[in-house]
Amino acid sequence: MEMKKRALVSVSDKAGIVDFCKGLAECGFEIISTGGTAKALKDAGLKVIGISEITGFPECLDGRVKTLHPNVHAGLLAMRSNPEHMKQLEELNINTIDVVCVNLYPFKATLAKGADFAECVENIDIGGPTMIRAAAKNYQDVAVIVDPKDYEKVLSELRAGGVTLETKKCLQYKVFAHTAVYDSLISNYLASQLGITFPDSVTFAYEKAQDMRYGENPQQQAVFYNEEFIRPGSLSSAKQLWGKELSYNNINDANGALELLKEFGTTPAVVACKHANPCGVGTGESIHEAYLRAYNSDPVSVFGGILAINGEVDAATAAEINKIFIEIVMAPSYSKEALEILEAKKNIRLLQIENISAPRAKDAYDMKKVYGGLLVQQYDSTLLHNEDENLFKNKAEVEEKVLTSGKTRTVYGLGVVTDRAPTAEEVEALKFAWKVVKHTKSNAIVIGKQGRTTGIGMGQTNRIWAAQQAIAHAGEEAKGSVMASDAFFPFPDCVEECIKAGITAIIQPGGSIQDKASVEACNAAGIAMVFVGDRHFKH
Repeated sequence: MEMKKRALVSVSDKAGIVDFCKGLAECGFEIISTGGTAKALKDAGLKVIGISEITGFPECLDGRVKTLHPNVHAGLLAMRSNPEHMKQLEELNINTIDVVCVNLYPFKATLAKGADFAECVENIDIGGPTMIRAAAKNYQDVAVIVDPKDYEKVLSELRAGGVTLETKKCLQYKVFAHTAVYDSLISNYLASQLGITFPDSVTFAYEKAQDMRYGENPQQQAVFYNEEFIRPGSLSSAKQLWGKELSYNNINDANGALELLKEFGTTPAVVACKHANPCGVGTGESIHEAYLRAYNSDPVSVFGGILAINGEVDAATAAEINKIFIEIVMAPSYSKEALEILEAKKNIRLLQIENISAPRAKDAYDMKKVYGGLLVQQYDSTLLHNEDENLFKNKAEVEEKVLTSGKTRTVYGLGVVTDRAPTAEEVEALKFAWKVVKHTKSNAIVIGKQGRTTGIGMGQTNRIWAAQQAIAHAGEEAKGSVMASDAFFPFPDCVEECIKAGITAIIQPGGSIQDKASVEACNAAGIAMVFVGDRHFKH
């Protein structure tokens, strides 16, 4: 039996497939195809062998069974160098298949359009993965293509005498990478349908977005991957309007600014970040006012930093930004005049993130890679308990929360724990500072006034150093400010620093065995203190 050169083609994405098959035909290949692909090729004037002519069995079950047949898989898996394999093919009258071109049912696209469970399940490909895995296993004899980008390379090598072994190995790798991603999308979707949060084993699918020039340091190679589904309001959704490519550090630092910006919703806000830590945060009636407040919080550290802005950048704000060196500006939009002003600086990078204030998806996770493992947790999506939100409605309700007995409590979520309750103005400042401290690397202390930070201390190995750092940065502005601590005070020393600096109110989780000492120190100085229960370590 003389083996004919044959290619099996069955694709959901038909871009470029007609030209590819014309090239295969010119190289002497017979084309086997199925369903819609066969129709498209026939309509283009190509001679096509229907899959049923190969299997001797009709396509059935609404197309669920087409290629699952020994006449197909024996033709794919027979090793040409094995005489016994070839003898069996001849005895069974089965022809070899030398090229397989398959891309799978569009499961990802089906999910993306919000299809129901039944439609998603129907778009789980069975025959396609089976064929390409079989062909890839027999890589030395079969060229298997799952990426349309490889059409031209395969044709070029066929015209030159045959697909090289090196190329076949690359194609083999692409198959198993492709099916791994495909299966991970399916398994994660099914887990979500069952409400499984942390499965016993897990895989995640990512697509390469760009190669980095280097990582954190020039001696480290790096790359940036996007999640398979672009999250609204994420860096992956950003459109770069101006400037050179983002670096590894740019992306990491920008994400820190973006995470904090989301806490402010639609309130005009500007976050200035350096090394993924906030160095100045401001809110206001306008983006211009918010920017000035953020900048004036720490005009030294903001130099060379990153700005995240949740409203349109206008000309006045752009002019202020251009007075210093800024690495990146992220905003949902820019006025025409603002772009002209900002683009006058070649080293600035301008990103447009249209839905920049979009909250995180509920199924998103916070992950950290450690050597030999992966830490996965839910995002820290809470700020204040519902009970404590009521605490902040107005001064009268705050005063009603004052504890009249048992001021020393280790139970979280107690509200006001001092004799003096915070004023309405202090409450707003406390809420603002609490949002900022949540996104500051621990140990973290933030001091501020309504709508602006005045000093930030972050990443210290003890809390008193963080407090002293924040107060030192604030200088005279510390007087009349409030303080937020991401975790409880282990000693009253932080309160003592507040007393010296003229800080008037403190917000912290509470829960230390030394809470009584801190509360008593506040009472002696007339400082208001609020316990909110949740801590916000960020490492």
